[in-house]
Amino acid sequence: MPKSLLPAVRRAALLCVAVAVTGCAMRAVDVPPAAASPAQFRDWECMRIYDEADRVQQRAADVAYTVDERAGNNIIALGVGLTIFWPALLAMRPGGLEATELAQLKGRYEALQVAAEFKACPPPDANLSPERAAALPVAIGETLVYEQRATPRDAPTTFGLRVDALRRDELEFRIMATGEPADAALWRQDRAGNVLAAPPGSLVWRRLLKTELALGQVLAGDLVFQGDEYARGRVRGQVVAVGPQTVAGRRFDVAVIELFGDVPSAEATTRLDGAIVVDRASGVLLRLDLRSAERDFTLQRRLLRVEPAP
Repeated sequence: MPKSLLPAVRRAALLCVAVAVTGCAMRAVDVPPAAASPAQFRDWECMRIYDEADRVQQRAADVAYTVDERAGNNIIALGVGLTIFWPALLAMRPGGLEATELAQLKGRYEALQVAAEFKACPPPDANLSPERAAALPVAIGETLVYEQRATPRDAPTTFGLRVDALRRDELEFRIMATGEPADAALWRQDRAGNVLAAPPGSLVWRRLLKTELALGQVLAGDLVFQGDEYARGRVRGQVVAVGPQTVAGRRFDVAVIELFGDVPSAEATTRLDGAIVVDRASGVLLRLDLRSAERDFTLQRRLLRVEPAP
């Protein structure tokens, strides 16, 4: 071997050792896609291609957020939209099984894009297709009426969420007061059920829920008050039951998630526990029970009924 190549060989050897020790971390956008043939989608209609691309990107978002949370980067902690997701991974450092899965998802996504281009599919509509919308347990114009109280001793209050839009990556509601829409009172959630927007002061949950909840799955996320990032509870959860269930006279595919965590209280932290129950198909909240010595994080909310569209 020529002497001039020895330094480069030594550097390469050292690099191999470093990679073996560190687990070969790389940016998510640098993960080479695992080969996937667009031919497998040649018989698919455009809408089916769009739906699968959405599913692939949502799964990639879940994987990337897990990596980001563990690394403490908070790069995508506030959430990203489906259409801009891959660029948002620029600073991620996945490795091991997560890098492998991202490679497979990236390859499948790129193959879907090639298939859509080959079939001359038009740009996808932001709204759900009529077929997918019909498969959800709620419809545009219907109002979800909830009963809410801080503790079992408090008198209950009710409020409604009217379904205003069913989109490919989110559901939009209008908060109803005394039968009329409250001004600018929007409630938006992603398809898993995580809250994206709500009126100031509302207790919301972020990056807690996944789109494919399975029995025994462990979750983690935040409980915060909209507009006040300092009042924050860190919670973990575990899916303890799944399956069809009738709630408020409507059939849902339910996931029951036990919650446990802590919230800030003066100079210490206070324990928090409870449960959240959501529909796995839409992310619609069916029940929320929170218990804590910190009264702001004590809440009971239950779906009472679903009122038909006017």
